Amino acid sequence: MTNRRSFLSLALMGLALGHARARTENTGAAPASLHRHVAKRLHEIEGRSRGRLGVQILDTATGSVFGHRADERFLMCSTFKLLASALVLQRVDRGQESLDRRIVFGRGDLLPHSPVTGRHVGGDGMTLGELCAATITTSDNAAANLILASYGGPRAFTAFARELGDSVTRLDRTEPALNAWRDAVSDTTSPRAMLASLQRVALGDALTPASRDTLQRWLRANTTGETRLKAGLPAGWTIGDKTGASDDDGHGGTSNDIAVVWPPGRAPMLVTAYLTGSSAPFAARNATLAQVGQLLSPIVAGLARR
Repeated sequence: MTNRRSFLSLALMGLALGHARARTENTGAAPASLHRHVAKRLHEIEGRSRGRLGVQILDTATGSVFGHRADERFLMCSTFKLLASALVLQRVDRGQESLDRRIVFGRGDLLPHSPVTGRHVGGDGMTLGELCAATITTSDNAAANLILASYGGPRAFTAFARELGDSVTRLDRTEPALNAWRDAVSDTTSPRAMLASLQRVALGDALTPASRDTLQRWLRANTTGETRLKAGLPAGWTIGDKTGASDDDGHGGTSNDIAVVWPPGRAPMLVTAYLTGSSAPFAARNATLAQVGQLLSPIVAGLARR
């Protein structure tokens, strides 16, 4: 039986080999020169990251897609909280849940990084809507677990992903265990799969217009992404995002960010960026994602010239 450390060693060997066969995907209406520029930049960004970078970018105005390692699996870490909250909203839409339902919890439910729930232990607790807002805007871990428990846990989350047409994304554990590699598939997604699911819940028809607006409002209020994708955007652009991060037992860190981005006067763009297995410190990993964000403005400019 392969133990966890042996598996991780094999996994890291696979990731290293993956650098030699990384594929960059570019489809849609963008000119070939723009495709080449984005592909070159993504390879350069990954080369400096000291890890494995997966990216998918969709320009909804033209249908142009830019991807790098878009079908490889990455730990979701806290990016799962976006879909976890979207499932609550879908249940509200179907009359199965209410955002006003109060959930009472005790000190034993708290986890490291529970900045909002930590202020509401006992008493009247928090409403389900408040828990969703907390887990998206501050990445509150206790709130995330309480949300999962409200509808059946990781299995229900994965069933929701399948309902969205996502055959890749899966959740197997709760916070904080989900932030460490257990095997090659547990608690993972791919940049392509997560982007498609993000599009369905944030811009598409998976939720009612009212619930979609609520989700977008929570995403725009996020406070944890200032140094990631947002840091690479021009002034005046709006972003709604959900971040994720972990340090995996000394084997390399993860920093993620998934976002809806609204350039001024233009249809939104979607971005899913996952960096894992990096030996770089936390701030440097976040700076890698900011460099991905810097690509969006040249993409818009290049599409305007086509």
